[in-house]
Amino acid sequence: MKKYQCMTLIAAGLSLAISSASALEGDAQAGKEATVMCVACHQGDGGGMNIPKGESWPALSGLDADYMYKQLQDIKSGARESVTMQAFVNTLTDKQMRDVSVYYSQLPAVAGKGGEDVTEEELAHGEKLAMQGDWDRYIVPCKSCHGPNNQGAGQHFPGIAGQHAGYISDQLHAWKKGKRHNDPQHLMLAIAERLDDNDIRAVSAWLSRQPAQ
Repeated sequence: MKKYQCMTLIAAGLSLAISSASALEGDAQAGKEATVMCVACHQGDGGGMNIPKGESWPALSGLDADYMYKQLQDIKSGARESVTMQAFVNTLTDKQMRDVSVYYSQLPAVAGKGGEDVTEEELAHGEKLAMQGDWDRYIVPCKSCHGPNNQGAGQHFPGIAGQHAGYISDQLHAWKKGKRHNDPQHLMLAIAERLDDNDIRAVSAWLSRQPAQ
């Protein structure tokens, strides 16, 4: 892919972010009541879990409500593959999905975990990828779409600063392998396919250590 094509992808992504500032309507209290099935993995505070060398469940607290609602819709429709989530989401009505999304969006963000075994050199590499990119390999910096300090930009680009390292890594590998493809204009595929395992390990660890919004 030519460099100008990468720049076009960035512009498209930022345009989507700017135009997506909608406020999802939902009942936070009803959402809290509906999360009884969510707490086993996402915890009572919405902070998720990161099991070293095991599965990682994302922190939902403080994420954009519209983004979470879309992910629930996509999982329910099959547009996003998630064996773990499918059975739970199938039990939710559309209103409950809205309520749950609004509820989690109002919770204070929780610090991410994971990536403790990375070196300082790897963390520096992760920071470069997240904040500057690697234009020699046409890798766009994360902040170009995920906003300043990678704390989110609208409903299409979630906050990834402070997200668990294991979850970020899992999703990057999923996009790289073509197992996840519900992102706008395949922007994530264009990035993930250029990342090697070391890149993913480094950027996931660095992002997990950054302040969440």
